[in-house]
Amino acid sequence: MSADERTDRIDRIDRIDRARLLYERSVFGGDPNALPAADRELDAVEADLALARGRVAHARHLRHRGAEDPEELALFERAVELYRLLGDVRGEGEALFWVGTFHQVVRSDHASALPALERSLELATAVDDRLTMSYALRHLGIAAHIAGRLDTARVRLEESVRLRRELGFLPGVAANLVGLAYIAAGQDRRDDALALVEEAAAIVAATGADGILSSVEEARTDLAGDDLPRPL
Repeated sequence: MSADERTDRIDRIDRIDRARLLYERSVFGGDPNALPAADRELDAVEADLALARGRVAHARHLRHRGAEDPEELALFERAVELYRLLGDVRGEGEALFWVGTFHQVVRSDHASALPALERSLELATAVDDRLTMSYALRHLGIAAHIAGRLDTARVRLEESVRLRRELGFLPGVAANLVGLAYIAAGQDRRDDALALVEEAAAIVAATGADGILSSVEEARTDLAGDDLPRPL
């Protein structure tokens, strides 16, 4: 568990404990403001939980590539709603990213994904949430690639790579390098494409990011053939 994850866990425990104390202030102390404050604490816990459950549902979809979980989108949308009511810009930006990703990845509906991804990037930028920025940029790059706008796709993914390198998020860097390799191939920069795949492979080997290994190997195969490489 990372330091940030430990901090988030402590925050959630503190919120539940604060809600209990606010209950006591209302019941025993007669504080008229205690219950609305308790509701806000619990709304924050619910938002965090909805986002976490939605991410798990999405990971399960990626692993099994089965039918969509009927609750996944509802969980992300509930998180967006609660974070917005709480004025939590960072949380709203992250949850909107997942709404966009659901439409893009699960339903292959890029038109529905773009507004959520663009708004996610806007909110994440406003609070300097570089991790969410890197994710939104990656998926906006994917959308641009699929639409045939290779220059835009390249700019988006390269900016995502830059942010991920700053954060030390190397598996995420490797995933983006694979995408950039396909873009390079589409722009007839085959040497660049091959170099990007090899850099991604080196990162995967160094970090044990085996979940990305199949994408790297598939890119190697695609780039070695004569067929035009598929999109990301």
